[in-house]
Amino acid sequence: MTAGAPGALDLGKLFAARLHAARARPYLATALFALHPVESRQVPTMAVDRHWRCYVSPAFVDRTPVEDLAGVWVHEVSHLLRDHHGRGDRVARERGLHGRGERLRMNIAADLEINDDVYGDGLVLPEGAVTPAQLDLPEGELMEDYLRLFRLGPQHRSLAWLDCGSGADGLEREWDLGPDGAHGLSEQERDAVRFRVAQGITGAPGDAPKGWRRWAEEAFHPPQPWRELLGAAVRSAVSASGSGDDYSYGRPARRSAGVPGVVLPSLRRRPPRVCVVVDTSGSVSDAELGIALLEVAAISRAVGGRRDLVTVVSCDAAAQTVHPLCRAEGIPLVGGGGTDLRTGFAQALRARPAPDVVVVMTDGQTPWPQSRPACRTVVGLFPRQRPDGGSRDEDNPEYRPDEPPEWARVVTIGPGGR
Repeated sequence: MTAGAPGALDLGKLFAARLHAARARPYLATALFALHPVESRQVPTMAVDRHWRCYVSPAFVDRTPVEDLAGVWVHEVSHLLRDHHGRGDRVARERGLHGRGERLRMNIAADLEINDDVYGDGLVLPEGAVTPAQLDLPEGELMEDYLRLFRLGPQHRSLAWLDCGSGADGLEREWDLGPDGAHGLSEQERDAVRFRVAQGITGAPGDAPKGWRRWAEEAFHPPQPWRELLGAAVRSAVSASGSGDDYSYGRPARRSAGVPGVVLPSLRRRPPRVCVVVDTSGSVSDAELGIALLEVAAISRAVGGRRDLVTVVSCDAAAQTVHPLCRAEGIPLVGGGGTDLRTGFAQALRARPAPDVVVVMTDGQTPWPQSRPACRTVVGLFPRQRPDGGSRDEDNPEYRPDEPPEWARVVTIGPGGR
């Protein structure tokens, strides 16, 4: 069907809007021009799949101003750059979220992550776009956080039309062309686009909002097998019997029926608290400290995105203050001297409320507590052995650090980590 036929997709208008978007957000230009438009009368507005196709409603293009269409272009490509489809799949598995209602909630949560800072400065907020302020929610959160902050209700009825496609939540749509369809990008091509966009953002950081700068930093540190293992170790620790358990009178225990006149509390699961102890001694490099900060953010996601449940202690020979996690880049890592993580353990365990899990990020060149802490422990270990088995301590080639204690779950951090 040609662009001039009745009811045809107006490609000229659509491409003019894309050019407007690229001029307003030049660091996204590579991604915007990598998207391949596909005419579709099944989509309500515009939608994307994970293969970087953009399905477009001709009627929507006809009735929408070019400036608004430019905002929609940026919005849709943001879903793909931020891997909302992959993250949606993971959240669905981990939290048991099924059905179209939950996928709509994911779509809304992903939109909230994008829309809080992507507009303005030459880019118009499209009509009908949902923002955190409209739902009385805080700005600057991630999709995973917003999913915990709201449930669908009558007040969200006006958002039922939202459908940004499988690229926004991972659930395939009937209009998707699939992995073997035409004009899709390969996995390598998709990674190349993300890398180019991240380069553009880090090359001119003052031009991009904070959310995009955070994304670019994480894009240069893609998930590694050891990161998934660390997250799995934390999830295993916090889900084990005893972690996050507490007694509550809010719902009496069923055994109260056997004791007339006595109300017994029931054992209830509460969100687990995690304290991360970061080794900031002189033997830990700046690059490893950077990785540690990234792992703090990953640990927050491993416990469901609740930053208020994660605290951080920096420790060399002495432990510093326990810091609540607001933003990983805002955590001060103070140190540079010798190493004694026993003080870090002590500081973490003195916190109130006490942690359910302690995660330690270290090179292992430290004495360890002799007794098991009163909570579960996960150790992320930066390797210090050369491939030939020798020590990396040039001043003392015979030095061999003590192995982490048997009661700790140990994950090696770095290439080949396991």
